[in-house]
Amino acid sequence: MGRIAGPYGVRGWVRVARPADGLAACRRWWIEGKRWTVVQTRPHSGSLLAQLEGLESREAARDLKGKAVAVERAELPEPEAGIYYHADLVGAEVVNTEGAVLGTVVALASNGAHEVMTLSGERTRLVPWVPAVVKRVDLARRRIEVDWGKDW
Repeated sequence: MGRIAGPYGVRGWVRVARPADGLAACRRWWIEGKRWTVVQTRPHSGSLLAQLEGLESREAARDLKGKAVAVERAELPEPEAGIYYHADLVGAEVVNTEGAVLGTVVALASNGAHEVMTLSGERTRLVPWVPAVVKRVDLARRRIEVDWGKDW
């Protein structure tokens, strides 16, 4: 959901780099296997500042630098229609409009312009996550239909 970029100020606040949408609304974070209660958050220059209960000094906040921030699934808000959490898509089978299996989603990442799915199968494929390509997502069947050639 994000990564601790370092301390902010002298009272134990941390700065989270590239926070995922919805992280600010989550009240319980997991950092290196430890559960933290979030007292408050606020956006700051493209990052997220957070005050964590029990973290009261700059030195203590510095110890979390570089650590990943995770949340339990129950903490996440339900996504809007047509919006998906990456974790829900990983493991889904991807087929093209002709029914040919292209592979299984192993990761999603941003290339700056849009998201890209990495598929594993007979070979690794990179498929853009854009409306012109992604035609249908069936989370219940764990299946994604795309307009993408088998030989591309």
